[in-house]
Amino acid sequence: MPVPPASPPLPPGQALTRHFPVVGESAPAPGRDAAHWQVSIGGCVARPLNLALADLLARPQVLRTVDIHCVTGWSRQALQLQGWPLAEVLAPAGVTAEAAFVRFVADSPRGHDTSLPLAHALADTWLVTAIDGAPLSVEHGGPLRTVTPGRYFYKSLKWLARIELLRADQPGYWERESGYHNEADFTREQRFDAARVTGADEVAAFRAATDLSPWRRRVLLKARLGGWQPLTTDLSGIQAKYCSLRNARLAGVSLRGANLSLSNCEGADLRGADFTAADLEGASFAGADLRDAVMVDVALSATRFFRDFGNGKRLAAQVAGLRLLRPRGLLESQAAFLREAGVIGVDS
Repeated sequence: MPVPPASPPLPPGQALTRHFPVVGESAPAPGRDAAHWQVSIGGCVARPLNLALADLLARPQVLRTVDIHCVTGWSRQALQLQGWPLAEVLAPAGVTAEAAFVRFVADSPRGHDTSLPLAHALADTWLVTAIDGAPLSVEHGGPLRTVTPGRYFYKSLKWLARIELLRADQPGYWERESGYHNEADFTREQRFDAARVTGADEVAAFRAATDLSPWRRRVLLKARLGGWQPLTTDLSGIQAKYCSLRNARLAGVSLRGANLSLSNCEGADLRGADFTAADLEGASFAGADLRDAVMVDVALSATRFFRDFGNGKRLAAQVAGLRLLRPRGLLESQAAFLREAGVIGVDS
């Protein structure tokens, strides 16, 4: 029998899943009708176009099998795309010589957009209407999205409404709002822009604050908060991304609506903490104390509750009494750990 091809190795910091976690928003802007969906093409083109989705669907579609890698740390291999290469869609518009970048704009509540060097997009980006043989669901960007498998998944855009050809780059939503790296090369683990790392003075002010409401409007990026014991229990809505919260003393705090994506919370005391509606994607709680904590409607794609070492030892969170309801995106191994620990509400 023929030997099946081996799967390529995962990029650094990634974990494999058979799921396709929903990332970002789950629905386009209100009032959009898939039956009348259109995509405009403008900027540095000879012939601006408005393409109806029905006209696109009348063209032959082709298949492409790819791996995708989310910045939060999950990877999905051998995903089958159905659609058209960007180069084919742009050809009738006549891209002009001065175009160096391409920007994709979503019809989404927050107006998401992303950009890529044109040369890379022409070689790697597809417009996609179906994945694994099924039409794109709305939460995954249906009826039409882009996928650029050679970059972290935030460079792929749901609910595509406009394509702009540009002379100069315009960094996208995640780069502007969250400090994500504009190149997003997962082989080099370019998750965040080093120039956006929060400075020591601001970290010191955050540690000493008795009112954290100002930090609900700006992002703490890669801040060193190890051992932190806040002077308030109201941490709701804070945005502490890719931060170190190792051994922080956070028992009983409210982290409702907070964003701790990719943060290291290992060894933290989080007994009774309230994480309702928090974004915990890619965070590690290995060795943390989560007894009697509340996690309702939380984003947990690539979140870790344990970490295994090569010597056979495991660093695991304490989860007795953890209330977990409607989690989104749990990796299979993490869901199995929580089920075995008797956590109620694990349905992944």
